[in-house]
Amino acid sequence: MTSVAPSGPPQDRPEPERGERYLTLVEHLQELRRRLIICSVAVVIGLAISAAFTDDLLRFLKHPAEERSQDFRLVFLEPFESFVTYFKIALMGSIILAMPVIMYQILAFIAPGLRPNEKRWLYGTVAGSVGLFLAGVAFAYYVALPPALGFLLNFENDIAQPQIRLGSYVDFVLRLLFWTGIAFQTPLIVMFLARLGIVTARRLIGWWRFAIVGAFVVAAVVTPTPDPVTCTIVAVPLIGLYFLGVLLAVLVQPRRQPTAQ
Repeated sequence: MTSVAPSGPPQDRPEPERGERYLTLVEHLQELRRRLIICSVAVVIGLAISAAFTDDLLRFLKHPAEERSQDFRLVFLEPFESFVTYFKIALMGSIILAMPVIMYQILAFIAPGLRPNEKRWLYGTVAGSVGLFLAGVAFAYYVALPPALGFLLNFENDIAQPQIRLGSYVDFVLRLLFWTGIAFQTPLIVMFLARLGIVTARRLIGWWRFAIVGAFVVAAVVTPTPDPVTCTIVAVPLIGLYFLGVLLAVLVQPRRQPTAQ
């Protein structure tokens, strides 16, 4: 069968490494199917493992609330609410456990079509993205979540006692962790835009006022409380991440070619 080479001018195509060849379209689809099966099996195995530790994961998610409110208890109001919530926690754990396998399969599928310098960019970006996401999750759990829960659970509790549904609480915590992890991708987004030449470091520095306002807007969306202290706790690192992105933009933005005299 005739091999399908990457599109583009011949001089722009990455040469296959020694002992390798371009795959046909059918072979690409077969390889994609094989890697999807591997990812699915990894998720299933991770689900079986995390299901055995679902109680521990739930206690981990409850811990910040228990520290901030005495006699904190979760209730469920529907027959399937507890089961669905436990399955959701187990699925979250399985995806986390399977993520190294999933990331490896994605990189192994994409990398053969890239040049060596593009591979370095890809590997570095993926590693940085994972690190920033985990940093955002840790920040949300250890720094942002406790004061937010303290404000919400103790607000007017002399009038009414909180009875938090199990599903609502888990959804609330997982959303906060996830979106804070996404917000921590700011440096990579800024660096990527600078690398493409869409923005420059000088322009980004000129936008510092908008960046500060934007950080507080994002913090207000991510944090569920109107408490300005919690909002500021989240906004300050976002501002720092923006300026980290500006520094990365200085390093990666295309250099202007000197004009010919």
